Order: sequence, then structure tokens, then C-alpha cells
Amino acid sequence: MSIMSLSLTKIFLLIRTLAQYGIILLMVLYTLEAYQVFRLNSSERKERLFLRQNFLTLLIHALAFLSMFLDSLNLELLFFYAAQVIYLLFVLVLFRNLYPMASRSLINNMVLLLTVGFIMVTRLSYDQAFKQFGIAAAGSALAVLVPWIIRKLLVLTRLTFGYVFVGIGLLGLVMVASRSVNGAKLSLSFAGFSFQPSEFVKIVFVFAVAGLLSQEHSFRRVVLATVLAAVHVLILVVSTDLGSALIFFITYLVMLFAATRNPFLTMTGFLAGCAAAIAAYFLFSHVRVRVQIWRDPFADYAGSGYQICQSLFAIAAGGWFGTGLLNGSPGAIPFVEEDFMFSAILEELGGIFGICLILVFMAVFIMFVNIAMKLDNRFYRLAALGLGVTFLTQVFLTIGGGIKLIPMTGVTLPLVSYGGSSVLSTLLMFAIVQGLYMLRSDEVREEERYGETYGKRQARFRGQAH
Repeated sequence: MSIMSLSLTKIFLLIRTLAQYGIILLMVLYTLEAYQVFRLNSSERKERLFLRQNFLTLLIHALAFLSMFLDSLNLELLFFYAAQVIYLLFVLVLFRNLYPMASRSLINNMVLLLTVGFIMVTRLSYDQAFKQFGIAAAGSALAVLVPWIIRKLLVLTRLTFGYVFVGIGLLGLVMVASRSVNGAKLSLSFAGFSFQPSEFVKIVFVFAVAGLLSQEHSFRRVVLATVLAAVHVLILVVSTDLGSALIFFITYLVMLFAATRNPFLTMTGFLAGCAAAIAAYFLFSHVRVRVQIWRDPFADYAGSGYQICQSLFAIAAGGWFGTGLLNGSPGAIPFVEEDFMFSAILEELGGIFGICLILVFMAVFIMFVNIAMKLDNRFYRLAALGLGVTFLTQVFLTIGGGIKLIPMTGVTLPLVSYGGSSVLSTLLMFAIVQGLYMLRSDEVREEERYGETYGKRQARFRGQAH
């Protein structure tokens, strides 16, 4: 009996090892496909590529859960896996059938990021993974409606000051009414549920700036937009939500440059931001602590530097190929599922997988910018660009903080880290950009229809003349 048990253990270990390297290989193939799509012009070849991406995503998901199941032999894990597969297929099929003109590339990359998030959060905490799954499912049901709203309600472009009041109002409410957790005021609680308004205000803020700068960019208008953006940022700094404050600031600078094409204004804003950062260092103790930890985390290894030190140890332990799922110890990093998810990925899935994940994030950003460049409406163009910059800045802050490139800011990795508000707001962000993409497709079809009608009229006119 012991010999049979030993043989099964060896077989399970072999399967888990093969799954470990298989996941990395599949992720590399997916990443190559994510960039290959930019080179293809044939719709048939693109369709085959998108189907291959779906297959690779589902295979990564299957191998990861197989590896986790063989470690625990918990049947409940298989039921949870099946529920996730149904959800992922539902998202892929639903978007494809409801919105045939939607960007399949964005849908596939969104599903891939959700899949990686499901895998890692499940590995870290089954209870948290179950909550995350429920929020993602509810968020997807809500996100399905967003493209239709974007295409039908043109009044969204005329609610500029409504966005401003909502954004400042929600952030102000958090600053006044929320309870401080780990030195920061981030969440509001209602009926047993807590959410982070700043995650949703990011979207509202982008719409507000797009409205302020899309119609005109006179000096008076730029000053007004800058003052209102500064109010958002200052409220976040006072609430010690430094990550969100940086996201808002960087997003505004990029949108300002895109709207005005004036490098002097952008550089002035950048220098003002640098001066504000220096002032914040001397005025706020929590800012000084973050910088000191970044400069030398080992100076207080057992105290304030413990989190980043453990993150660096996890990254070093993972190497290029990782230790394999459930073979590392990412749980040693405090708040790993929220703030240091990328470090957990590098430890157990390896540096190659991590680099591919960064490239997938970059592919999403490129799609956002590509969609923005094709839009004729200035409000929509600035909004798509702003959402893209918000997304990429959040990725940079999370990864940069985890690898000690920059001070840790406490923001989540979009769609991958644990956090219901973050997942829901990111799903809405993808849905909004999809709506803008389909809006452009509607315009192209209208132009083609007009051109065809005009051509027929001209031919008929020539025929009558002859």
C-alpha cells in the first residue's frame, strides 16, 4: 500500500512539474498571438487567432487548477474550476454574440487577465477567490450593458460638471466619513459591503477632464481643468491614498498634452507635481515612511520594511521558471493578494510568465490608444486615451512598487489582484472602451453606406444624362 502511495505521489509530482512548464509555454504562445494580431489584415486569419487565444487561456486555466487539485485532492476545487470555466465561456460567447463589432483582442486579453487573477487568488485564499468570482460575474453582467449605453446616450458628452461634482463629492465623502485602515482612508461601508470610491472616480475623473478639454483649450479653460484636477489629487493625498493620487495626476498630464499639444503647459504641470511631491514628503509622515522604506527596506526589516523585503525574497526564489503553484510561500508577504500579487506570480510562475503578463498589459494599452486615435469625437478620443493611461499607470505603480523600482503605493494589479472595487471598475473601463470602439465602427459603416448611396445616385444621374 505504501509503495502504491509512493508511486501515486511521484506521478502527481511529475504531472505538476509538466503543468508548471506547460503554463509558461502556453503563456508565451498567447503573448506572441496578442501582438501578432496587430500585423494581420485578413478577418479570417484574425478569427482563427482569436480562437487559438481562447484555447490557450482555457488550457492555462485547466493546467493551473489541475496542479492545485493534485496537491490538495479537494473536490470542491474542481466544482469551483467548473464554475469559472462556465463564466469565462459565457463572457466570450456573450460579448461576441451581443456585440459582433466589439474588439475581440480586448475581450480575449481581459479574459486572460481574469483567468490569471482567478488562479492566483484561489491559490492564496479560496474564500477570497469565491468573493472575487462573484464580483467578477456581477460586474460582467453590468459591463454588458455599458457599450449599448455609450452608443445610445450622446448626453454623456455634455455632463462635464456633473462628473466633476460626483468625483469630488465621493472623494470628499471618503476623506470625511471613512475609517482609517493601515493609515489610509480608502473605503466606505454600506449594509455590510465595503467599496473603494476612488476606483470608480478614476473613470468619472477621465470623463470630467475629457469634457473640460475637448471643447476648447484656452488658457482660462486649462486653468479651470488644472484646479479641478488638483482638488481631486489633494483630497486623495490628505486621505493618504497616494497610489490613486499619482494615477489621477499622471492621467491628467497626458490628457492635457493630448488636448493642447503644448509641451510648455505639460512640463509646467510636471514640475508643479514634483514640487508638490517634495512638499508632501515634508508635510506628511506617511509619505516620508514610504520613501524611507523604498530607499532601504532592510534598515527596518522586522518592521516597516518587512513587506517589501519579503517581496524581493519571493521574486528571487522564483527565478525564470518559478517554484510551481503551491510550492512557494507568497503568503509570507503581508497583503500579498492585494498589493504584491505580481511578486506572488513571479515566485510561483516565474519571471518568463511575469514578463509575458506585462506584455499582455502593454497590448491592452496599445489597443486603448489605437481605438482613441481612430475616434473623430474629441471627447471620446480623450476619454479612451485617459482610460488607457489610467490602466497603464496602475500597472506600472503596482509592478514598480513590488520590485522596488519605485516606492510602494498600495494599488492593485488590474483584474489580477484581489479587490472587488478594482475588478468591477476595470471591467467597466474595458466595457466603456468597447463601446467607443463600436461607436467608431458604427461611424465607418455609416460613411460606407453614405458613400455607396452617393455613388448609386451619381451613376443614375450619369445614366439619365446619356
